[in-house]
Amino acid sequence: MTEFLGFSIELQWFVVLCIGAISTIIQLVYYFGFYFRFVFHRQKPLQENKEPVSVIICARNEAENLDNFLPVILTQDYPVYEVVLVNDCSTDDTETVLKKYTNQYSHFRTSEIKIDKKFSHGKKLAVTIGIKAAKYEQLLFTDADCKPDSDQWIKRMSAHFSENVSIVLGYGGNVQQPGLLNKYIRYDTLLIALNYFSFALAGLPYMGVGRNLGYRRSLFYSGKGFSSHFHLASGDDDLFVNEHATKTNTAVEYNKESHTRTAPKESFQKWFFQKKRHFSTSSHYKPAHKFLLGLEPAGRLVFYTTIVLSFIFIPEIKYYLLGVFVFRLILQIIVIKKAMNRLNEKNLLLISLLFDPVSLFINFILLLAGRFRPSNYQWK
Repeated sequence: MTEFLGFSIELQWFVVLCIGAISTIIQLVYYFGFYFRFVFHRQKPLQENKEPVSVIICARNEAENLDNFLPVILTQDYPVYEVVLVNDCSTDDTETVLKKYTNQYSHFRTSEIKIDKKFSHGKKLAVTIGIKAAKYEQLLFTDADCKPDSDQWIKRMSAHFSENVSIVLGYGGNVQQPGLLNKYIRYDTLLIALNYFSFALAGLPYMGVGRNLGYRRSLFYSGKGFSSHFHLASGDDDLFVNEHATKTNTAVEYNKESHTRTAPKESFQKWFFQKKRHFSTSSHYKPAHKFLLGLEPAGRLVFYTTIVLSFIFIPEIKYYLLGVFVFRLILQIIVIKKAMNRLNEKNLLLISLLFDPVSLFINFILLLAGRFRPSNYQWK
């Protein structure tokens, strides 16, 4: 082929190579500049923190999960801590479960929000009440449907608090279950963690997850809580971190003993709605964060598109681009494998090669859907 759409083969080569080079550079910047920071990072030996900690959990109709998971949280290996459970308008057996553990553990306290038909509210109100009820400066957060992977969770997370560090980012994974949806949800969670850990280590912390997050009580009050985004359904975790985290006041904790786990959604529809709600907050991130988070998938899309088009229209250079593709594939395998080991995720490596391009389209649909407020305002 010597011409295509009136352009000479030389010009075709030049354009495709320029586009391919730009997209490849973008990918390399993210792999070497960000992802390698996390997968090859070595945490310094932690100095044990003996300061008291308040663990805050908000629950709405989570009686079964609370009965299963509260004992793990209430028996942590830590000298002085309390667990504050905010019962937010539950209509199931939550109150009965809470009474059982209140009688059993002296460091377990509860607060309750009564149902008011004239007033609807989101999770941020419950979190705020939990923080106000807390006795201690150092706060750890998890969800009612989450369970720490070990009795060292509080010890590992709280060890990062210092005179300068006010925010600690942890990993909240999903329980491994059969099925393709479970694999994709765990892959998606892994990639999100890879991003926020890597960016934080590069001095650009932009989010955390409420399933495993810590920050100082004084930071919450000095930053006026959730006042700037209280009207949004989501954001009690990521928007708070995005607003207040800096390169000097934020630490990361990814040791396997510090992880929490939750059972993922069992249907695509429920997961899609949850992700749509989470994506609705991304437009409120700082401009630099939105640019960096959008640049990588944009570069990845152009990268894959260039590879495909070159095979179809310019076969003369397909082997050059194939070499670039294989090089990036090797980097991808290294990063995913090491991230899996670091975050204790299993059986995701091979399927991640498929999810890498597929996730571009799923996240694009979610991003568009997230621009519209959910028709049903849900607590979680």
